[in-house]
Amino acid sequence: MSSTTAPENLAAVFKAYDVRGTVPDQIDAALARAAGSAFVEVVAAAGGSVVVGHDMRPSSPGLAAAFADGATSAGADVVMIGLCSTDELYFASGRFASPGAMFTASHNPAGYNGIKLCRAHAVPVGADTGLHTLRDLVGVGGTTSSPPRRGTITEVDVLPDYADHLLTLAPVAGRRLSVVVDAGNGMAGHTVPSVLGHLDLDVDALYFELDGTFPNHEANPIDPATMTDLVARVREVGADVGLAFDGDADRCFLVDERGELVSPSVLTALIASRELAAHPGATVIHNLITSRAVPEIVTELGGTPVRTRVGHSFIKASMAQTDAVFGGEHSGHFYFRDFWRADSGLLAALHALAALAEYDGSLSELLSQYSRYVASGEINSTVADQAEVLGRIEKEYGDRPDVAVDHLDGLTVSHDAWWFNVRASNTEPLLRLNAEATDVVTMSQVRDDVLAMIRRDA
Repeated sequence: MSSTTAPENLAAVFKAYDVRGTVPDQIDAALARAAGSAFVEVVAAAGGSVVVGHDMRPSSPGLAAAFADGATSAGADVVMIGLCSTDELYFASGRFASPGAMFTASHNPAGYNGIKLCRAHAVPVGADTGLHTLRDLVGVGGTTSSPPRRGTITEVDVLPDYADHLLTLAPVAGRRLSVVVDAGNGMAGHTVPSVLGHLDLDVDALYFELDGTFPNHEANPIDPATMTDLVARVREVGADVGLAFDGDADRCFLVDERGELVSPSVLTALIASRELAAHPGATVIHNLITSRAVPEIVTELGGTPVRTRVGHSFIKASMAQTDAVFGGEHSGHFYFRDFWRADSGLLAALHALAALAEYDGSLSELLSQYSRYVASGEINSTVADQAEVLGRIEKEYGDRPDVAVDHLDGLTVSHDAWWFNVRASNTEPLLRLNAEATDVVTMSQVRDDVLAMIRRDA
């Protein structure tokens, strides 16, 4: 048994939604090969096909090749799509009706890698839907079956079809726009030229060189510190909009013409309005951290908002159950029914560009109708006893006659003028606080009161 396939290591790298760890001490070719073999037994079945892609990290091609070797040894045929974004892998899974494996560590630093797995049509594989079974099989070498044949490997370039599909879903027409795009040396540097290159845009490209060592900044746009260069460039050239993508390009963040960061909740509301215009009365999913403005706007536009827990598996499951047309998360993930209910940062960007190209004013003016409240952003605190702190907060707020309490995901306390949510991290001794209110003073008071309770014993 390799040290990377030992039970204690597997418990560390098999997370709730994917596989993630450092290379090569936690993730290496032996783990990837065993995962490929186990994936066939758990998800794909011998004689079927598996789509495999990878990002630009130095370790990714070798890990993807090892996974393909394991999958073919278990009797599956592998379609290697090479360098791709995660949503390009989802596209291939949907187009070929095949399970898929994407080698990426998304926004994590250069020393990390991982595997995002899905069933055919981009249906997620998580802890409760096969990932833990796969983990246990990896611990015993990958598979116990003996297939009648070894599978084949075929290399296919799906980028042109992926680009055509996105442009069909969100055509951009109207006035010519000036756009700054920060790819963060991630996979958007591969996909953005093939998509935006077909449009009437002036594109100013930042860090499009594929480089998994991330020489300029981490490809993690949820961290405002990584947006500094994009903000400066938008202001310098007077661009209409700035776009930033994470390392595997499944998330997108916006900067308006003033260089101000756009809340993902605001973008969720904008895209929801476009989808409801095309599909009147449809359902829209939002997680419980998104702004209260999102369900309000969806309702005002005749749609049905559905609130879910945080996490792509919950969003995608709710979309399948309700046939929702769209789903949005505060973390910059946006999900589309006509994209196999999968998330695509570039498709979200196209919706924003399409809306702006059709509008006579600036992006900040366009988005002002979707921004109704003041949010704290996510604030993390290290807490030894998460349950004790959550209980303390609920005891403080639970008996107040003017608030409602629920436990959909952690603890949410709601008032007419404000709300907050406190939930535990799945992987670290952290509590995450999000608060929102009708004005800055109220939000600040709620945020500070709850933070004081969380950090009382720190």
